[in-house]
Amino acid sequence: MTVTKLTSIAGHYGQHAARSISAALLALSFVSAPIAIAQAEEFNGRPVNYATASDLASKKLLLDVAQANGRIVAVGEFGHVVYSDDEGDTWVQASSVPTQVTLTSVSFPTNEVGFAVGHDAIIIKTVDGGDTWVLIHEDFEAETPLMSVFFDTPSHGLAMGAFGYLLETTDAGVTWTQRPIVEGEEDDFHLNDSFRSKDGTIWVAAEFGTVYRSSDNGATFTRLQTPYEGSFWGGIGLSDGVVLIYGMRGNVFRSEDGGAVWTKVETGITKSFGGSVELADGTIVLAGLNGAVAYSTDMGRSFQTVSRVDRSGYNAVIGAKDDKIIIFGEPGIIVMPDTAEAARAAGST
Repeated sequence: MTVTKLTSIAGHYGQHAARSISAALLALSFVSAPIAIAQAEEFNGRPVNYATASDLASKKLLLDVAQANGRIVAVGEFGHVVYSDDEGDTWVQASSVPTQVTLTSVSFPTNEVGFAVGHDAIIIKTVDGGDTWVLIHEDFEAETPLMSVFFDTPSHGLAMGAFGYLLETTDAGVTWTQRPIVEGEEDDFHLNDSFRSKDGTIWVAAEFGTVYRSSDNGATFTRLQTPYEGSFWGGIGLSDGVVLIYGMRGNVFRSEDGGAVWTKVETGITKSFGGSVELADGTIVLAGLNGAVAYSTDMGRSFQTVSRVDRSGYNAVIGAKDDKIIIFGEPGIIVMPDTAEAARAAGST
């Protein structure tokens, strides 16, 4: 299946989803199916299928990553959850994950408590740092993929996805309430990513150049229109207070004033970006389709972009030890240098 979170919608909506997904992204469609296992229990009257143990779990499509108490946790297709306790040297598949659907996003509000979301409005929860998970929400009938999950506390969180679908919990996931992202409006833009900036503002990257902003921990959102008219796959709040958003065809925009003004940042490519990280030394790294990895050493004002020889799609990135980064995507987990110069020396173009 495709590497970009939003393209998972294609499996649910077909031609209707094509209004915001390019033909190039759609070309990376489903390539395999999960292996069926015994149905051990039910949730809301439906059988629960657990993710199958696989030696290839860390070498298959992974879509998002988070850190929890030094542990790196990544999620992806077939309900795969893998984690590393040694900064990426070795990876272990989670011992119990109660789903086989594609997981698209993961969030850890504490060192031990985490949430992940995916297709069929699946939401799962862990209280042991990502080794075992429980199913806490599913809406198969809605046929709605969730693309992002954001928790500001262990109790309060938002899960969001296709066509403006937004769920909120205030009791640590025991109950979820569906609500509009802008009260009184019928926004149906795909909600692709959520993140927090330095001042505590919550941001949501959406399609058609739309960004949502909340200064009250998600109670209300304001719709902002950027100069771009395409889809944004993600964003990041930088340590200096700047907000970056990025998406289709290499588009990256930067705001220094809380979203009042957005300035386009040249990346030199037309490959879509899906994931980002700010490293300890302030380097910003973006990962995207067709092997694109972009580096910025001036807080996102400019980027040097390299193309990996594998030309695979990548959707998430995180810092690692020994001047390395780890990127996650179609081939699973890949380690590479944390500078553009070293990446080129290692074979990227």
